[in-house]
Amino acid sequence: MTLDPPTILALTVALAAAAALYLAVEWRSVREPSLLFWSAGFATISLGSTLALLRVSGFLTIGIWFANGLLVTAHFLFLLGVARFTQRQLSALWLLMPIVWFGMLTLPADLPWSKAMLAVQSLLVALPTLCASALLRPHGKSLSIGAVQLRYVLLIHGAFYVAKALSVLIPGTIIDLTAFKGEIIQVSLVEGAMAIMLIALSMTGSERYRREQQIASLAARDPLTALYNRRALDLRAPRLLAQASPAQPGALLLIDIDNFKLVNDLYGHTAGDRLLIALSEMIRTVGPEGSLAARLGGDEFVILLNDTSTDRIVALGSSLRAQFHQFASQSFTTPAPITLSIGANLFDQPPDSLAALIELGDTALYETKRGGRDSIRLVDRTGAC
Repeated sequence: MTLDPPTILALTVALAAAAALYLAVEWRSVREPSLLFWSAGFATISLGSTLALLRVSGFLTIGIWFANGLLVTAHFLFLLGVARFTQRQLSALWLLMPIVWFGMLTLPADLPWSKAMLAVQSLLVALPTLCASALLRPHGKSLSIGAVQLRYVLLIHGAFYVAKALSVLIPGTIIDLTAFKGEIIQVSLVEGAMAIMLIALSMTGSERYRREQQIASLAARDPLTALYNRRALDLRAPRLLAQASPAQPGALLLIDIDNFKLVNDLYGHTAGDRLLIALSEMIRTVGPEGSLAARLGGDEFVILLNDTSTDRIVALGSSLRAQFHQFASQSFTTPAPITLSIGANLFDQPPDSLAALIELGDTALYETKRGGRDSIRLVDRTGAC
């Protein structure tokens, strides 16, 4: 089979349609908007490539202007998908793209204007493509393999279109958009087919990694408070506990809500959930960098600290108790006050296990409850006192 321009366009139609269909099916499963934008982009390329075939039959307005306009639109949809994937906002200046393109409609479609047409269209493809590549740069976190591939595929694809735009300045270059004549046009068609395949594979890999990360995150989080659950705490705590030393003591704070049952009995479990969510947000606020916080179950929470001291633990516990008491007293009227009891352990040697440490915290918490609640009981196991 000869790879003449119409044949390459036919292959492009098939590849783009397959990519659009696959990403649409993926979107129906996960409802990630970036997939919808990317699917729409490939569908637009498929339609535009189909219309481009009409130019050999003399339909120049549809086969050239409209088809190339759809190619520009497709790459803008790719940019929108990447912006959604990276959770970035786009400038309103991108709305100038259709204005520039419609301005090109005033040019005739004959041979003398083919170079100008190709240059403008190439730049309008290159700009959103290069911008999408830039958005995929790592921002404090490493990218997945699929996202890295997508970034560089878009970068190379955008650079190709910049070179394509500049190539029209070469004297003697033959560019005939009407008859698909000229080496630049034929090379562009081959590059386009290859780029579609590589972009589709990279986008699929990127979104699959995102989905796997989301699933892993959900498995590690308490569904109500979004703090770590016990399983996730068991996996992450050993590294933090191993850092304990006389120079950098660690600590565990076991937190329990006093009279929590009264809120559920008087106001319902929805109110109780609201109280738990409020406490979890306070824990996130007071917890220093490097700490671990989790919900063990019910109304019991835990905070693990490293490089801390007695004064810091007492200050953290007091701040948390004060914030919580203010919120609870303003939100609920109960026969007994809704407060916090905290049992804390300070240690300068890695404990035998997290379970053993929690058991010690539970003992300190019991002493707090027995002593009247609404307080913090700190056991210093560093031998400093």
